[in-house]
Amino acid sequence: MDREEGKAVQSPPNLGALLANPRGGCHWCAVTEFLGQVPLLQCLPSSSIRRIADAVLVKRYEPGGYVAREGDPVDGLYIILDGQAEVSAPANTEEENRPDYVLNKYDYFGYGTNSSVHQVNVIAVSKLTCFVLPNQYGHLLQPKTIWSAEETPENHSLLEQILHLEPLEVDIFRGFTLPGAPTFRQVFGGQLIGQALAAASKTVDCLKAVHSLHAIFLIAGDKNLPIIYQVHRARDGTSFATRKVEAKQKGLVIFTLIASFQKDELGFEHQAAIMPDVPPPEELLNLEEIRERRLTDPRFPMQYRNSAAKKKFVPWPIEMRFCEDSASQHKPSLNYWFRARGKLSDDPALHRCVVAYASDLLYSGVSLNPHREKGLKTYSLSLDHSIWFHKPVKADDWLLYVIDSPSAHGGRGFVTGRMFNRQGELVMSLTQEALIRRAKTPGQPSQTPRPKL
Repeated sequence: MDREEGKAVQSPPNLGALLANPRGGCHWCAVTEFLGQVPLLQCLPSSSIRRIADAVLVKRYEPGGYVAREGDPVDGLYIILDGQAEVSAPANTEEENRPDYVLNKYDYFGYGTNSSVHQVNVIAVSKLTCFVLPNQYGHLLQPKTIWSAEETPENHSLLEQILHLEPLEVDIFRGFTLPGAPTFRQVFGGQLIGQALAAASKTVDCLKAVHSLHAIFLIAGDKNLPIIYQVHRARDGTSFATRKVEAKQKGLVIFTLIASFQKDELGFEHQAAIMPDVPPPEELLNLEEIRERRLTDPRFPMQYRNSAAKKKFVPWPIEMRFCEDSASQHKPSLNYWFRARGKLSDDPALHRCVVAYASDLLYSGVSLNPHREKGLKTYSLSLDHSIWFHKPVKADDWLLYVIDSPSAHGGRGFVTGRMFNRQGELVMSLTQEALIRRAKTPGQPSQTPRPKL
């Protein structure tokens, strides 16, 4: 049964039929959805794929017809929509050196060539339909965003650089922990969530956006090693798509994420959640300003101020402004405004990855607040993390994060979260369970092996 409609799964619309009869359905939507499944294009933002869908031409060939001849000009990128084509060298080429192979659906040619002319013949084996992106639109294949496979965008915000992934193979990506990124002595949990969601997003057509994710932390990540993200395509439906992502280091799975994506649709709407009445972010101090005040506040002992001043301070890539003062730090709740530092590229998938990244900052620590006392040292480790995205989100605009911890028991703390935009709309709901323990005193055996469980 199809969870989307409660009936048998329907096959995707026949793109060939739509091309022949554009009035028979959403021609542009079908083209965009097809292009989103082409591995070559999966490193691109949705905005680029949409523009490519506007620019592509359709060309058809009969069996035995030449699609391209050796020596002819390369007039664009060809993507196989339907049928098969054979790539072969001219007849005078030595038999053992003939590079014959067959192109099928989603395969391409004409991109990345070092010459302005075709070096081989491409011949239709059957009736063949191709999308052709003319050369004048070739710039759409190399946008300057985090989704570009060609280079790390050093001129973009630190967050975009943190979320940048290097594609190694279809559905396999590599991420890194960059200098200046939060680590907390190991790979920050939000980094694993954000990078894994980025990997999953690159394999889903751009008409579908993530609406929920569920993550489990298995082993603490080594911040000095790269992280390999393997995406498994669990399902591709008409309205929904599901992806499972495994993050690996040294051959071990350290983190898993399951994400569900949905195409936009109209439906019932209501919102019972009300945004708390808190000061606007412009009236609150950020972490840097709070630190500066503490360093100069005469009420703090000089020894504390001198010690704090000697510690290296690296601003987080997320700007945060707390709604309550330190007197409320023992409550099992926390409210703060946050936004990404710098301007982010205009891609909805990126903004959802950034907010997923930020969602793990200070989250589980709220379950420790009622238990804090002088001299008590604790540690916490995320066990699992779930997010539901209700509405579009802009991560470089202010968002209010409302966190509560209704329970702590058995060495685990449970927290719930809600995120509101400045208009009071509930854009996300979250839950997390974390391991919370007293830190071991010197001489006691370690209780923190690398595996989390």
